[in-house]
Amino acid sequence: MLTEENWKLADKQLVAKMLQEFIYEEILVPELITEANGIYEYKWTDKKGTVYKFQAKKRLFDSVSVVFDMIEIDTKDENNMPLSLTLLQSIQEEGGMSGSTAGHLVREYLHTLVADTHLKERSKRSEELVDLDYAELEGEMTGHPWITYNKGRIGFGYDDYVQFAPEQKKAVKISWIAVHKKLATFHAIEGLDFDQVIKQELGEDTRQRFTNRLKAMNLPSEQYLFMPIHLWQWNHSIVTMYAAEIARKEIFPLGEEEDLYLPQQSIRTFVNVTNKEKFHVKLPMSILNTLVYRGLPGERTVIAPEVTTFMKNILENDSFLKDECRLGLLGEVATMNVDHPTFKNIAGSPYQYLELLGVVWRESIYKELQNEERAITLAALLHVDHEGTPFVTKLIEKSGLSVEDWVKQLVKAILPPLLHYLYQYGTVFSPHGQNTVLVLKDYAPERTIMKDFVDDVNISDQPFPELSVLSDELKKVLRSEAPEGLTQFILTGLFICHFRYLSNILEEEERFSEFYFWEIVREEIISYQSRFPQLKDRFELFDLLRPTFTKLTLNRNRMFDYGYGDGEDRPHASEYGVVTNALHSVTVEKDYLEV
Repeated sequence: MLTEENWKLADKQLVAKMLQEFIYEEILVPELITEANGIYEYKWTDKKGTVYKFQAKKRLFDSVSVVFDMIEIDTKDENNMPLSLTLLQSIQEEGGMSGSTAGHLVREYLHTLVADTHLKERSKRSEELVDLDYAELEGEMTGHPWITYNKGRIGFGYDDYVQFAPEQKKAVKISWIAVHKKLATFHAIEGLDFDQVIKQELGEDTRQRFTNRLKAMNLPSEQYLFMPIHLWQWNHSIVTMYAAEIARKEIFPLGEEEDLYLPQQSIRTFVNVTNKEKFHVKLPMSILNTLVYRGLPGERTVIAPEVTTFMKNILENDSFLKDECRLGLLGEVATMNVDHPTFKNIAGSPYQYLELLGVVWRESIYKELQNEERAITLAALLHVDHEGTPFVTKLIEKSGLSVEDWVKQLVKAILPPLLHYLYQYGTVFSPHGQNTVLVLKDYAPERTIMKDFVDDVNISDQPFPELSVLSDELKKVLRSEAPEGLTQFILTGLFICHFRYLSNILEEEERFSEFYFWEIVREEIISYQSRFPQLKDRFELFDLLRPTFTKLTLNRNRMFDYGYGDGEDRPHASEYGVVTNALHSVTVEKDYLEV
């Protein structure tokens, strides 16, 4: 409920998050006042004289953990602004952020606060969450741990939020349209055709109902392809942007299918809860959330099944990945794309207009699971319920393992397959909390499943023989990265964007040393390298243990670098300074203690 009590709590929690992430990104540099028993008291004064005092604990990776209930803000101006927006205004007045960007950010922060306020009343206790189904658990999550405006969702009204936001936990029926074959293209892995996809996804009764709708309009069904579409996208983008095609009945609405789906944290991906073995469905939505518009890039949508084939061929022909790691891959096995006839021909057209209409059918997580296995996204490990109890605490408790053994199993489940794709094949996933699915058995980490290839598979720019099998078309679409850029997907995507927060939770709630956590991670990397000494040159090329690496900054990206401009390419993470690598720091600490 939108109550004053919930609003103030959400606002103060957001301020704590903003302070610690802005310190990490060096958006603000506070003055140290005192230190006692590992608690540091800081002060930061803006140009108008507003004083921010807060307490924090220092963490590895040049981070701090701000103590939520020890924040004081002494402002010179009497106003009724939320504390988080007071802080935003202070940052903007320091310079470097335009008034336009600050104004749009106010909107994103307010949207985020509304969503966070509603979550206070609707959330379940961690005790309940540990047994919740994969698709349902997604509706309990609170969003990106690093990006402070993580539920901005520009394009959504409050009615859209109530109807479509994942935290509303509302199952919906997906709408379908018919698209003339001269507009739409269908692509799939070998052995899968359009009729097979539609037969599985719609069933014969619904397919016949849709065919009859075309016949009633004297439209030859054999000239059309059926495709799902998000109702919001139809109403807000397609009806106007494809009005000419709709007028010519080259695009024709068919109605809803019968199955129910739950939206996942990305909002645009749906899991079928009527028949869990059917595909997960990813649909474009032209809303701006976190850093990008949530469309489907046409060229990547078209190539997705080929990327899936490439990634799965590696898995199937590598016994380490297949038999020892038991890695799972949720293939994007079929796709459709409908380019806009005008935007695709306009040089420099904003990328959001090149991602309007398409679909990705992804294999179901439930078909990948084996007996007594259950799945959660890695992001769930960072969840803390409204009573202050971490989700991971209850998992460890119910597993019967010590924190140390549980963490070792977690790192063993995640790192080896990611390292092997990187070192042996010069290929990376983006293993952040949503793309990495953790498989549990008896509440303990067992193995991992990776997903989201269409946006997030990247390859090395080095002439590795393992990459010679890629077609020219695939090389053109996949991003090629220099060695440091490729390692960033693990260093930042996994370590900074996930393990940084998990290690803090375990330190705070389980008294499990942050240094020991990172020592376990380091030892797993060294163990892998000992297993494959023939890859020594690549361990040096893709050095995960170096003392520092380039700092990527997700909040700076929007606040100072990209703003809200409509570029022709999706924005990439901003770079600002360097960060001290915890995997090196723990070695220095260990050497010091052993002297």
